[in-house]
Amino acid sequence: MSKIHAAITAVNGYVPDYILTNKELETMVDTNDEWIVSRTGIKERRILKGEGKATSDLAVPAVEGLLKKRGITAKDIELIIFCTSTPDMLFPATANILADKIGAVNAWGFDLQAACSGFLFGLNTASQFIESGKHKKVLVVGADKMSAVVNYKDRNTCILFGDGCGAVLLEPNEEGFGIQDAILKTDGSGGQFLNIKGGGSLNPASHATVDADMHYAYQEGRTVFKFAVTNMADVAAEIMEKNNLTADSVNWLVPHQANKRIIDATAERVGLPEEKVMVNIQKYGNTTSGTIPLCLWEWENQLKKGDNLILAAFGGGFTWGSIYLKWAYNPQ
Repeated sequence: MSKIHAAITAVNGYVPDYILTNKELETMVDTNDEWIVSRTGIKERRILKGEGKATSDLAVPAVEGLLKKRGITAKDIELIIFCTSTPDMLFPATANILADKIGAVNAWGFDLQAACSGFLFGLNTASQFIESGKHKKVLVVGADKMSAVVNYKDRNTCILFGDGCGAVLLEPNEEGFGIQDAILKTDGSGGQFLNIKGGGSLNPASHATVDADMHYAYQEGRTVFKFAVTNMADVAAEIMEKNNLTADSVNWLVPHQANKRIIDATAERVGLPEEKVMVNIQKYGNTTSGTIPLCLWEWENQLKKGDNLILAAFGGGFTWGSIYLKWAYNPQ
């Protein structure tokens, strides 16, 4: 009997209409377009505006478009893994909120929190349910409304983040396509350098936590950058070496979009030229769990059946990892 792999059979994305440019940020904090672009590669990012709008509202159009592309309904979905650092609320899970909004009445689900590596952790987790034969249709969503946790008075972080969602459908594949291997890592000692300190059981919401800006994302940029450059590049190289892949045999590097310099360092480490690297950070900034699936969505028409893809990410926690997958279908 052929080995079952978990293959991506559909991908879709959604970004809000509102564009927050570097020019507009210049009116909010002491920064400028040249400084932002030279250090991060970001020119603009999308922001979800409107009263009562949450992360699940980014996911609904992304998932509904995915279902339409695949020619199935929400009732066909058996499991939803929602990867996010900005859930609608602590509970119920945003996966459950999404299921209700789209009518996925036959699905169970949960949220997965691994910061910017969340989508990779979710993809690997979902693959286990497919490979075991437990489920046939698993939805993995990567979405974050980072504008909800960014302090727009902090010039170190507000320039980096945007809102967006990407989603994929995983189904069984017996032709050898799909997820081939994964290397995922964590180091909790890095938590002090990239975090949101308020709102959990350690520092429950109070006047004091709000006054101390503890509900905003905090990042010690230099430390995080150094760690990310080394580890994201190393883990991408590690998974290629483990699977006897060369730069020639890899069709695409799909890196987390945190910083153009980190992306470039990862590509250089594995020997891939610019034309084999998916980059859209200039348009969307860092959408945390959304970056990798948004890349797959934007490049879907260029992907061919059998293409070798290396996915790589680094996030707060610290979390990092890489996934090697063989693309399972040709563009429609």
